[in-house]
Amino acid sequence: MSYTIRAATGGDVAAIEALLAAAFPEPAEAMLVRRLCIDGDMVLTLVADDEETGALAGMIAFSRMAVEVDGKPVPAVALAPIATAAAHRRRGIADLLIRTGLRDLAAAGVVLCFVLGEPDFYGRHGFSVDWAKGFDSPYAGDYLMALPLQDGKMPCGVRGVAVHAKAFASLGEEA
Repeated sequence: MSYTIRAATGGDVAAIEALLAAAFPEPAEAMLVRRLCIDGDMVLTLVADDEETGALAGMIAFSRMAVEVDGKPVPAVALAPIATAAAHRRRGIADLLIRTGLRDLAAAGVVLCFVLGEPDFYGRHGFSVDWAKGFDSPYAGDYLMALPLQDGKMPCGVRGVAVHAKAFASLGEEA
């Protein structure tokens, strides 16, 4: 099967919500995407279309973060969520969405991308817990990872805050 990666449009909202509802046991991820959009914190949402059927096979979202290094703001985003439709799993769609998103964000001048997830999976894309160490974040720990997007160069200086968009605080709440 072949897939086309493209920027999501308003016409994709229902399909994205259905994909997230099917991919995750709780509605938190769909609510997260909705709140990020409503709050104006969504930076990039990409979808993967199955070229044969036109069906939505996957999606990825990147949202604005407030990050400082040496007391200066650094353009940064958070990757979350990413989802692949059950019928399209294990075909490299998630990898393709991540690579495309990171490439587009780097070209737009984003310096750092953070993700909260499984180190073995995201480590394949260069994310590392070590890059995130030293940032003041409520998510700091073994699963908060970062990736420098400008030729792999980490901004020099003392790592400060890494604040996710307000919508992330609601992930543990009832929808």
